[in-house]
Amino acid sequence: MAKQSDDIPPIMGHTFPDHHTFHHYSEMNLDRIYMDYNATTPLEPEVIQAISEALEDAWGNPSSNYIAGAKAKAIINQSRENVARMVGGKAEDIIFTSGGTEANNLVLHTAVEYFKRTCKAQEQGEGQQNRSKGLPHIITSNVEHVSVKLAAEHLQKDGKAARVEVEDIIAAVRPNTCLISIMLANNETGVIMPVQEICQRIKSLNKQRDWLRILLHTDAAQALGKVRVDACELGVDYLTIVGHKFYAPRIGALYVNGPGTRTPLYPMLFGGGQERNFRPGTENTPMIAGLGKAAELVTSNLSEYESHMRSTKLYLEERLKAVFRDKIQFNSHFPGSDILPNTCNVSIQGPRLQGWRVLSNCTRLLASVGAACHSDSANRPSHILLSCGVPTEVAANALRLSVGRGTTKADVDAVVEDLRETVQLLEEMV
Repeated sequence: MAKQSDDIPPIMGHTFPDHHTFHHYSEMNLDRIYMDYNATTPLEPEVIQAISEALEDAWGNPSSNYIAGAKAKAIINQSRENVARMVGGKAEDIIFTSGGTEANNLVLHTAVEYFKRTCKAQEQGEGQQNRSKGLPHIITSNVEHVSVKLAAEHLQKDGKAARVEVEDIIAAVRPNTCLISIMLANNETGVIMPVQEICQRIKSLNKQRDWLRILLHTDAAQALGKVRVDACELGVDYLTIVGHKFYAPRIGALYVNGPGTRTPLYPMLFGGGQERNFRPGTENTPMIAGLGKAAELVTSNLSEYESHMRSTKLYLEERLKAVFRDKIQFNSHFPGSDILPNTCNVSIQGPRLQGWRVLSNCTRLLASVGAACHSDSANRPSHILLSCGVPTEVAANALRLSVGRGTTKADVDAVVEDLRETVQLLEEMV
């Protein structure tokens, strides 16, 4: 099979192994092997079935009383229960959204609105000194998803680290800090952040603050379906849920610890009053049905999923080390940090082995150099890796290989051989 030229991006398609009843499309799809599950996942067959049944039987408006509408309402209620169970919350804590970006923006919007309303209430209090000078202060890390990074006042700290340091967060708190938003697991390195410890420290700090509570948010997009996630144990006020990262459709949800009661939540949209007025708009019943079914599968099978992905990733790393030896550098290995069971960020060192060039010339591997939402800057080193202290020349060669529930050792062998042939080809070019 002819190699693709350097300037042609890798073919984007999906080949999924037989495990968990996925169909193998190798002959139809040039025998490609998909290892970009952190970007998006296929739908589980049970999820497709749930969506199809909702499309056929629950087409009615969930706010209507006739049978099709009642079925839609029942499906939404059951899905809400399933999603809540997956994250250790209650059904009333779940707000359905269009996806993770909307959920994250809703949290940022709420934090700013909460700050304004708290300031206004304080100004109206008799004999109260106004301490609300300045803008609302939001703390986040330098490795967040763009839907948080671009929506927040981005905190730039001196120094570089792959894992958020609790003491750095505490030191960054100001009197006007109203929100701390730290992702649960990074999408490029797989590093799991110390969110629970941050929440414990901030809750102690909140007891000493007499006018402005610091709200706590985590984007759990990359962690769900891979490791156990319990919002109550973490201690967060908000947790973002993204369906297409755990074999559900492209829809999302936001966990809020007591929306509108224990925890503020202010809508960005205004309309018919759906989702208790927090997120109006006629509910997307089929996609909600798919999200609920996927959440149910995670709750039932997480241990199996996690074990399979971890063993597959370890095998992948072993094969890469055996083939490339001292030319390999793992960008997802950080001492003292827990890592997602499926994520391997690796650089093959060499002057012509930039990640985009390697992927463009691979005949079987489908992967990415970083976050899919940064694909327009694929030829530049990942800012996430640079923020983690990875040297520029190493970051430029990075490949993010993320395995899935159905990735097999045979897939790993084929991918490593594909990389070996590609590297040899590129190194032989004059």
